[in-house]
Amino acid sequence: MTIHAHALLFDNDGTLVSSLDSVELCWTRWAGEYGITAEEFGRVELHGRTAVEIVGDLLPARLVPEAVARVEQLEVEDVPNGGVRLLPGTREFLDLLPADRWAVVTSATRRLAEARLGAVGITPKALVTADDVTRGKPDPEPYLLAARQLGVDPARCVVFEDAPAGLRAGRAAGMTTVALATTHQAADLDADLVVRDLSALSALVTGAAVEIGVRG
Repeated sequence: MTIHAHALLFDNDGTLVSSLDSVELCWTRWAGEYGITAEEFGRVELHGRTAVEIVGDLLPARLVPEAVARVEQLEVEDVPNGGVRLLPGTREFLDLLPADRWAVVTSATRRLAEARLGAVGITPKALVTADDVTRGKPDPEPYLLAARQLGVDPARCVVFEDAPAGLRAGRAAGMTTVALATTHQAADLDADLVVRDLSALSALVTGAAVEIGVRG
C-alpha cells in the first residue's frame, strides 16, 4: 500500500516516543496524593486524552486547575529520569521529511510536550498541544489546527496514531490514518493502514507530496 500526502501529522506518546512508564508512575503518585482509589482510577481512560479531561472525570471542578498543574509538574520532573525514549524508526523516518511537511499533535500540555520532545532531540516546526485547543481528541480540532498551521488541505494530510481516540480524531478531520500497534493490539485499531511502528514505513519526497510505503 502506498499513501500520498502533503503533510504528515504525528501523535507523540506511543507514536514518536514512549513515556508510558513515566505516565503510570506519575499518575499513580498523583492519584495517591488526591485520595483517588485504584478502582476509581482504573475506570478512567488515560491514553490519548488531555490531563484536564482525565482530572475532570476524577475530581470536583474546583480542584481541577490545581490538580492538572500538579500532575504536569510530576511528569515534567520525571523527564530527566529516563521518562521518555524514542520508539523504533522515529529518528530515521522524521529525518526523511522536510521540516514544513510535518507536525506533532499531542494531548499533553505545551510545557510537557516540549520537555519530552526536547529530551530526545525532536524539534517540530509545528506543534499542537492541549493548550492550543478547546476540545481534545477524539474531537478533530487538534488535527484540523495542525493542517491550518502547515497550510495544507485536511484531505491531503496523514495522521499517525497509536490510540483509538486519536485515530477517531483523524478520521473525523477527513484525513488518512495510519495506526501504530505500539500500545494497542493491531486488531483493536481502526485505520487505513496498521503497522507495528514507524520502522515499518518508508517515505519518499516527490515535489509537493510525500509518498509513504510499507517496507518489505
